Amino acid sequence: MPFEFDWVDAFSAKPFGGNGCAVVYGGDAMQDDLCMSIVRETGLVECTFLGPSAVADIKVRYFLANAEIPFAGHPTIATVASLADRGLVRGGRITLETGAGPVEVTISDEDSGAPVITMTQVRPQFGSWVDPELVAAVGGLDEQDILGTPRMVSTGLPFCVTILRTQEALSRVRLNVEALDMFRKIACDGFESRVMEPFWVTLSGATDAGDTFSRLLMPPPLPPEDPFTGSATGAMASYLWAENLLKTPDFVAEQGHWLGRPGQAVVEVLGPRDDISGVKVSGQGYVLMRGYLNL
Repeated sequence: MPFEFDWVDAFSAKPFGGNGCAVVYGGDAMQDDLCMSIVRETGLVECTFLGPSAVADIKVRYFLANAEIPFAGHPTIATVASLADRGLVRGGRITLETGAGPVEVTISDEDSGAPVITMTQVRPQFGSWVDPELVAAVGGLDEQDILGTPRMVSTGLPFCVTILRTQEALSRVRLNVEALDMFRKIACDGFESRVMEPFWVTLSGATDAGDTFSRLLMPPPLPPEDPFTGSATGAMASYLWAENLLKTPDFVAEQGHWLGRPGQAVVEVLGPRDDISGVKVSGQGYVLMRGYLNL
């Protein structure tokens, strides 16, 4: 039977920017293996599978090529951009049922044509501090390239937020899969979800408009680098605000420019530094194509 889908470039108002995601309608009841096969077929990092919800406006399942995950940022932006483009969002607000709990999303008009989509990520969970030497080995860096101490943080999905001193150091990051395996064995305490990779962050933008610039490198069978990571952006924002590395709670995050897929998000941390209640991450989405999966 055919399943409708939209292919959406998230965190971009233009085609071929940001991070792509296939949004599959009626796919929430698919078997896990089929969902992962679809992700692998697209070559994307993640796809979403939608269905009815008894506790929210719609249920969203998030899949990588090798696993289901509870939440992901750029697929959330892509999903709501698809729903809005199809006229399925009413009143500029929608609640998604996700594996990380309900996620509130708002949609507002923008002069560029693509609406601005704002998701409120959940209260951050701060995990263990991680030895900078261990994290540096994952990225093939020197320990001196890291500013401060990396820490596991989750606003729906855990990442090891790692601040680098320079963009030159960011350009040298190369994933060491053996070191990543060791890192995961040590850093996963306190998180039920699969521990993700280090999220490498610099405190300057790729363009004059940005305040941060980041990279996320991933092991097989995933693509080698994620163009834009919305869930990690929320974790990163929580870390920066809590550690007094931001002067104000709102800033512009950039990612993907070195891949030729520039992405941008407007971020706002909610609450004081010692009691963060959530993170708003806003971006646009461009519906690139629409069609059917014949399954």
